[in-house]
Formats: sequence, C-alpha cells, structure tokens
Amino acid sequence: MTAAEQLDGRSTLDGRSTRWDDHRAARRAQLVNAARKAVHRGGPGVSMDEIAGEAGTSKSIVYRYFEDKAGLRLAVAAHVVATMHDALREAAEAAPTPHAALRAMVRVYLEMIEHSPNVYWFVTRTAIGGNEPAPGVAGTGQVEALGSYLDSVIELVAEPFARAVQVPPALAAAWAAGAVGFVRGAGEWWLGHGSDPEGADRLTREELTEQVTLWLWTGPVGVLHHEGAAPFDPSETSIPAQPQENR
Repeated sequence: MTAAEQLDGRSTLDGRSTRWDDHRAARRAQLVNAARKAVHRGGPGVSMDEIAGEAGTSKSIVYRYFEDKAGLRLAVAAHVVATMHDALREAAEAAPTPHAALRAMVRVYLEMIEHSPNVYWFVTRTAIGGNEPAPGVAGTGQVEALGSYLDSVIELVAEPFARAVQVPPALAAAWAAGAVGFVRGAGEWWLGHGSDPEGADRLTREELTEQVTLWLWTGPVGVLHHEGAAPFDPSETSIPAQPQENR
C-alpha cells in the first residue's frame, strides 16, 4: 500500500466495497435459489412469505434485494434461461451429427421443463395470482431476458441445420426461429396434457422428442435434399397456382 493510499484510505474503502458487493451478489443468488425451490414445490403462485421461509429469512429482507415479486421472478428467469442455454449448447456440441444435435437439444429442453414445470410456468408467464403489476407497467426486463434467451437458442439451432443443408445463414436462422417456437409450443402442450379425454396415456418424453425431431428435420431437410429438387433461389417469390375446385 502506498503512502497516499494509507493517507486517504482508498485501499480500505475499495476493499470494503468489494466485499460488500460480493456479499450482496452471494445473498441474491441464495434468495434466487430459495425462490426456485419454493416455486418447484409450491407452484407458480407461491407467496413472498413462502419464498422468505424457504430462504430462512423474513419477507422484508427479500425486499431489500428485490423490489417486488416481479423483480425476483426476473432474477429467477435469468438463472433458469442461462442454465437451459448452457445445457442446450453442451448437448449440441457433444452430438456427432447435425440431426443428432437437433434431437439432443429437443430432448434437453423437454427434460428441463418436465423436471420442474412449476418453475417453467413461473418464469414464462406475466401474471401470477394477481401479484404482478399490470402489463406495460413493469416486467419489461423479464421479457427482454426471455427474448435474449430465445435469440441465443435460435443461433444454436440454426448452426446444425445450416451445416446439414448448406443454406444461406438468413434461411437457417428463419428455420431455427420457427423450430424454437414449434418445440416450445409442443412442449407446453405436452406439459398441460397428462392424458386425453379418451384416457390414453400422454406421450412419453422420448416419444415426443423423436416425433418433434422427425417433424422438424424431415420437413425442410427432406425438401432441400429431395432428388431432383431445384437449388434454393431467393429470387423465386412466385406462388404456385392452386387447382380450381370442381364445379
């Protein structure tokens, strides 16, 4: 420590500030983890009192770190989407082929939402039990967090598709955006349907994984690889004439 630092106390103050920032970050992470556990067990409508109880503290302490429940949920969402993104990336990188990469990412996504549907609904819904501010008033950060996550997932999904069919990056990204929406829609439908009205069992996770992968892969890839198909030409914008109905 220099004489100047000893004289004005800069080193001591900086050290205290750093320790406080580290402590605050660690405490926030603990509260986020407690909230995730409380939601996992109690459902997306879990109260702040229940979350505080899971953390072994009081609700007032939770509010020191998060302005309201929407702020806490944003923090939980950021943690969940980062974890899911890392898992999807690792699955894709470990796959031996582009097709296997797509299947692996579909499987990981379904595994994670099935493991804790309560947490999934908690971070993807905008209103929980009337405890959240009205749309447009707050919560924009969560929308941005989920939007950023979806954008990054689109990049992950586009890469193996582009490798498989050698299409322009823009076309691969367009397909990937549709694929992400399709997988999410199918997964959410699956979560909400334990059985159909006829009493048939729900599709297993593996059955849905294989079916969704088949639908996604054989559609565009099948078209682009079809024997005798014309190469992709972005200038082709005409729509084939539809056959007239019999009169």
